[in-house]
Amino acid sequence: MRPFSADAIAKKVPLLWRAGAAALLLCVALLVLVEQRARILRNGAEIRLKTVPVDPRDLFRGDYVVLAYPISTVEAGQDGARPYRPGEPVFVTLGRDEQGFARATGVSREWPKGSGDAVVIAGRVTSIGGCAINRDGETECRDSRHRLRIAYGLESYFVPQGEGKAIETTDKARIEIVAAVSAAGDAAIKRLLIDGKPIYQEPPY
Repeated sequence: MRPFSADAIAKKVPLLWRAGAAALLLCVALLVLVEQRARILRNGAEIRLKTVPVDPRDLFRGDYVVLAYPISTVEAGQDGARPYRPGEPVFVTLGRDEQGFARATGVSREWPKGSGDAVVIAGRVTSIGGCAINRDGETECRDSRHRLRIAYGLESYFVPQGEGKAIETTDKARIEIVAAVSAAGDAAIKRLLIDGKPIYQEPPY
């Protein structure tokens, strides 16, 4: 008696049923992703981020802005530890500056011990080196070899078609993002503000 195999069993299932099962699995996966994001927006800790718009348009998906933040560049320290590499996942501990905006206070490969009530955001190293924005809002490029460029999944934001350029040309000092960060460090954009006034509110679904 020949043993049953997964392929043999699958071949006995009608093609229509297999297609329906595949479509159902895809829908379930999409719903899980949507619910995960909605949970971040509902329950995540809110942080305020200064932004630097970069790119105004994606012709296939409507208008969007590509954003950079002061926390996009983080000091890695000079303690002789193993160097970070592009693509490596990291955890960045956030504090607040005098205006209430998020600022990076530390970076580590593992979840930081003793972080307490501090917000910790997960990111991925995109490159080594680069300039940073100091507390005075000025660009600082000295000692760039000890800095990490980090992406958090907050680097693009889609807006109604035709309005991306208006945001892209707005003075960067007038724009801020409110993001939600989950207890696991995952983040999602919640609101975009100009001059402190909400311009776009991200729906939970």
